[in-house]
Amino acid sequence: MLFVFHIESSGTVPLSHNLTTVIFTLLFANNSLVACAMALCGGVGAMALPSELIVHIFSFLSDRDKLRASSVCSRWRECLFYPSLWTELKLRVGGGSNGGGYGSEQTPRLDFLMRKFGSFVHELQLEFAPVEGYLRPLNGVEGRMESVESDPQFPDRWKDAIITYLDQVLCVLGCIRNNRNLQKLSLYGDTSVLQDEGILDSTYLNQVDQGGVKIKEIQQLLVEVLSNSRQMKWLSSAFMLGVVTPCSLASLSNPSAASLEHLSLLDNQLPCLSSPVELERLVHLRSLALDFCDFTSEMCRLLAGGHRAPLHRLSLMVNGAALEAKPLDCTASEDDWKALVRRCANLRVYMMALDVSSQDLLRVLKPSLPLERIHLDSYSTLVTDGTLELISQQYNKTLSHFVLMRDDTGFPDLSVNRNEDPLVLLTWRCVHLSVLVIHGYTVWSHNLVAISRLRGSSLKVLAVSEESIDFDPDQGVFMEGDPVHNLVKEVSQGLGRIWHPSMDSNLVLSEPTQHFHREMQSFSLGM
Repeated sequence: MLFVFHIESSGTVPLSHNLTTVIFTLLFANNSLVACAMALCGGVGAMALPSELIVHIFSFLSDRDKLRASSVCSRWRECLFYPSLWTELKLRVGGGSNGGGYGSEQTPRLDFLMRKFGSFVHELQLEFAPVEGYLRPLNGVEGRMESVESDPQFPDRWKDAIITYLDQVLCVLGCIRNNRNLQKLSLYGDTSVLQDEGILDSTYLNQVDQGGVKIKEIQQLLVEVLSNSRQMKWLSSAFMLGVVTPCSLASLSNPSAASLEHLSLLDNQLPCLSSPVELERLVHLRSLALDFCDFTSEMCRLLAGGHRAPLHRLSLMVNGAALEAKPLDCTASEDDWKALVRRCANLRVYMMALDVSSQDLLRVLKPSLPLERIHLDSYSTLVTDGTLELISQQYNKTLSHFVLMRDDTGFPDLSVNRNEDPLVLLTWRCVHLSVLVIHGYTVWSHNLVAISRLRGSSLKVLAVSEESIDFDPDQGVFMEGDPVHNLVKEVSQGLGRIWHPSMDSNLVLSEPTQHFHREMQSFSLGM
């Protein structure tokens, strides 16, 4: 059951309405419940029904409809806030009035909802969007922020964004601090744009949180949440400003340490958030996500130990901008990976490389790494044909997802000549490839047709931005009609389904850290 936090407000239903009619109206969209609703309307009034039955009926409604129905009367309100109806919440908060969630003016509403549900919710998934709705994109580029100097209103806007973020994180953590039934806690904050621009250093933050009072309170609340938990199975915090520290994991209670199956602690600006000492307690861990530079030889050898459950999913993020402060020298060696794969036969790895040079990529991509998904994303660096050749040869039996993105001017051609395209070779060699996404590099139309024919219907996703596709001038001499129409027709035939290039680059060009977080979630759930 998912709760979309951006809920449209609706007026109360007049109490003069027959409540059985209201039940029928609320349930009419659910075909499986029409018979039940008709029975209610034809017999005893809804007020005479036992609360248990009303709660059961309401369990079939969407979360939005539940909140609307709670305004009918006090009886329905009491039934609709029954704990069994709200075991799982998915919230997107922050972002101002134009964002996907709630701005500062609606923080009280968030406070009301969390006070109602926070003490008994079992699964809580939150995405905080402090930047969204407050800060404009940089020169029309999605996901990049205007510089401080170019926007005279920026100081007030970013202050409002961060103040709202801190208040809402305090609200949420304060309401779940004593929840002993919490089994899943997933936090994501898209503050990486601010971090990249240097806005989140101590000088700026001190203007909105003098002495770090609120951040210290947030960190203490997370410690209480973890220490009070008794059956935590999923713990994830990605790019959350001021929430997790290197000492946070030590506060996890022993019962939760024994039950935890997924751990994800990510923040490019901090040292390692999950040390081998703390991981040693998590003997049933089956899924792990962390910065690649934090995946050391010591940690790899620990995870390969025979006294713990085998690891099934490993998500790694390599940030080229952070490699100076966190070098690759201490990361797991080829021998370490071999030992881990021997112990964890079903291990699969998802990796995102953000603005990483080809030279560093060659050091990262060890032959024994069981790579299933890779996302190469950059603003300034270029992926070379040699890197693609290495990937297609080393991971031809495991690779299923390949995403190649570049957000910069120009569309470089990866192929030495148009008839030996490395993307075609990768498609041919990687027999399990099912997802291929390309933007920012030139893809020749005849090579795109070859890709569709090589994998056919097994290529479930083929997303190529329209501006990335180029046509061979000589091709028009031998073919009649519109080249775009011919391309769409041939690729559709190759895939066995209707296909079109992506007209909107935003459909394939998303904020990298957000994409990594969401992909990591689905990848880890697959275990």
